Amino acid sequence: MKTMKIALCQMEVIDNKTANIEKAIKMIKDAKKQNADLAILPEMFNCPYENEKFIEYAEILDKSETLNKISKIAKEENIYVLAGSIPEKVINENKKNSENNKHNENNENNNEKIYNTSCLFDNNGNLIGKHRKVHLFDIDVEGKITFKESDTLSPGEKITTIHTSNFGKIGIGICYDIRFIEQSRIMALEGANILIFPGAFNLTTGPAHWELLFRSRALDNQVFTIGVAPALNKNANYNSYGHSIIVNPWGEVVAQADYDECIIVQDINLDEIAKIRSEIPVLKNRRTDLYEIKK
Repeated sequence: MKTMKIALCQMEVIDNKTANIEKAIKMIKDAKKQNADLAILPEMFNCPYENEKFIEYAEILDKSETLNKISKIAKEENIYVLAGSIPEKVINENKKNSENNKHNENNENNNEKIYNTSCLFDNNGNLIGKHRKVHLFDIDVEGKITFKESDTLSPGEKITTIHTSNFGKIGIGICYDIRFIEQSRIMALEGANILIFPGAFNLTTGPAHWELLFRSRALDNQVFTIGVAPALNKNANYNSYGHSIIVNPWGEVVAQADYDECIIVQDINLDEIAKIRSEIPVLKNRRTDLYEIKK
């Protein structure tokens, strides 16, 4: 039986980067004390979920105070860590293209970008993969909530499946990405048995859709789906729904938090995937002659 122990670190995020990093490190240590193989942090775990704060807190990955400390603790504690997400600053990413096309009217905007980026570290502290949020959260629910990530953030350009030496392939998305069924399906077809979405649904979309979406993507693809959110901070301008969750390939909720800060440590049995796929062979029975799947 192939099992792994996963820790959902539902931490309260405040307007203090140092305090947030210290809290994340403490939760990772606590997860290791409970023999977790993988600790998962929330979306924007070092930063309040606000466009202005994305700019203020943004870090260049190879110079990132946040990620350097997460890498260090992953190695010290001998534990895999998915560093939820942070605002990633990229400067002059398209400098070469700008030099080759001086008349490109977008060149000035290409000099600096900010992405919502998730990084996976192995138990030696090595960065083994990253995902930039593909679908930006631009929504306007009448009378309830309006938010536009694209005012500050740029979208990622790839779907992310990461190979791990210990647990096989893991698919990574971020929050709003889970609403797009094609992304999860492609990750599953690429061999991911676990789909992880650090997220920060709010008090409008969370009660309505959070659990439903994780159960749906698990059932669609017969995989484990995992969501890790910040705890509800009533003093924040954006209120996270919390309710970090694990769903199995049968579509059942294995574990779920409430609104408060907590760590949930849960064993999952990866052998369940093959069993369920043999009983109801959804992926095998796809009619690819009738619809196109990009591979």
